[in-house]
Amino acid sequence: MDFSLTQEQKQFAEAVRRWVEKDYNFEHRKKIVESAAGVSDTAWAALAELGATALPIPEDQGGFSGSAIDMMVVMQELGRGVVIEPYFATVLGAEFLKKAGGHDSVLKQVASGEVKLATALSEKQSRHDLFDIAATATKNSDGYVLNGTKTVVLHGAQADKLIVSARSSGAQRDTDGISLFIVDADTAGLTRRDYRTIDCQRAADISLSNVQVPASALVGAAGAGWEIIDAVSDYGVTLLCAEAVGLMEAITGATLEYLKTRQQFGVPIGKFQVLQHRMAEMFMEMEQARSMATLAAVKVSSSNAEERRRTVSAAKARVGQAARYVGQQAVQLHGGMGVTNELPAAHMFKRLTMIEVTLGDTDHHLARFIAQPGFKQAA
Repeated sequence: MDFSLTQEQKQFAEAVRRWVEKDYNFEHRKKIVESAAGVSDTAWAALAELGATALPIPEDQGGFSGSAIDMMVVMQELGRGVVIEPYFATVLGAEFLKKAGGHDSVLKQVASGEVKLATALSEKQSRHDLFDIAATATKNSDGYVLNGTKTVVLHGAQADKLIVSARSSGAQRDTDGISLFIVDADTAGLTRRDYRTIDCQRAADISLSNVQVPASALVGAAGAGWEIIDAVSDYGVTLLCAEAVGLMEAITGATLEYLKTRQQFGVPIGKFQVLQHRMAEMFMEMEQARSMATLAAVKVSSSNAEERRRTVSAAKARVGQAARYVGQQAVQLHGGMGVTNELPAAHMFKRLTMIEVTLGDTDHHLARFIAQPGFKQAA
């Protein structure tokens, strides 16, 4: 199988990289982080102008019908630049609408950059089990009434619309009886508590108190939301794996440059063989992660759900292991400076750490991989 990128994919990657280097450098990013909003409207407009917001949207809704491989290219470049804009949250929300069908007008607005989305799936008790849902959706004559609390919703306060999971029937941990809704962020009864996460991204806790939504707010069929959540979560994991590869490339490059310039005993510390060995090991970990991230991007659209789950979980587990190793080695090789906010490496390591625990950590995905049919315990 040929894993080389097409000319169009290379050009798109170069365009995003040029924008990051010119308009989203480390100093510019720091100003955005320290701003009240925590994100930049100017940067979002630039992403829309580049076509990044339209890339995953179907052509019928004004997009480019980009594949997971196309999205992998973009996410790697955004990872390399440690971009903190709500791109991942928005394209993940758009994937729900694509999978379920309908809501074409929202997809058109996402493609043009007019609308930002967020996915309100997690609750305080659910951890990585997104089917563990206590929030309720009660049907009435006007549609549905939503009640409950969603936690750590990535860019939830920056979104114009939220994809919300709620239980319309069944017990709290049943996979049946889960419904999905698209809810305007300014709907009466919906409140958001915005905060900064350790990687300088934004997240919010969403409170739903008798939130009335029309029946047309349903995303997919009532009570049949789990299969969509499962598939879209795997798509999100694939994007995170790609972002992590971009981050590992950047932090490895920054560490190598530091070893070339930092001197000890009158020579660059990169001359010391033991540190060269560490850099070689970091490179190997990164390349193994890249291979698994690419495989996940190829298989995430598979019609075989078991194959998709198995491949994506294997990729997330391997990328998580590599991200931890590469990040820790980079910090150690930088010495005490490696944990200070003055260096990009510290920010990259924090983002890698958050990626490892988003949409299932390494242990969760190892367990999920083992649970898939066909797995045989080694003798």
